[in-house]
Amino acid sequence: MHALRPSPRRPDQPTQRGFTAIELMVVVAIVAILAALAAPSFRPLIERWRVRSAAEELTSTLYFARSEAIKRGGGVAIDASAGWNQGWKVTHTQGGITTDLQVSAAPSKLTMVQSGGVNMLYVDRWGMLSQTNGGAPALGMNILLYPDGKSTTDISAIRLCIVSGGRIEQKKQGGACS
Repeated sequence: MHALRPSPRRPDQPTQRGFTAIELMVVVAIVAILAALAAPSFRPLIERWRVRSAAEELTSTLYFARSEAIKRGGGVAIDASAGWNQGWKVTHTQGGITTDLQVSAAPSKLTMVQSGGVNMLYVDRWGMLSQTNGGAPALGMNILLYPDGKSTTDISAIRLCIVSGGRIEQKKQGGACS
């Protein structure tokens, strides 16, 4: 018996491949609508990430300043004289000459406030932080970070607390230091 074979294709029959322009426009419109609906839900996530990133950078800077002060025998300062929102730098002063050791850019869309409104921190030769050059250790000092336009107790807010021994704790939602 003879097997049935498909008939060969005629050359005048067009082949359909790909998508039509209308199909592509419908898919693009659906994706745009879904993106517009999903975007607002990502805002709190991005704000938390931004605050956490700035808090980690500042914590890293504080630990760097402490290690440099111990290594160099003091004379190290964290200078945010233009305000914490404008960025900060770690400097070393010896013999009247000040050298920048590290410069950190201003965090975007954040408000940063230090307790007492002080924008300079000094680190002595033992790595202890103080708010005045040669002053007593800055126990109870804290820096609050929160998104612009939000409250200090927003879910994204973080308070950095300098506790005894110079250890730094992060308190969520701008919680009070213990």
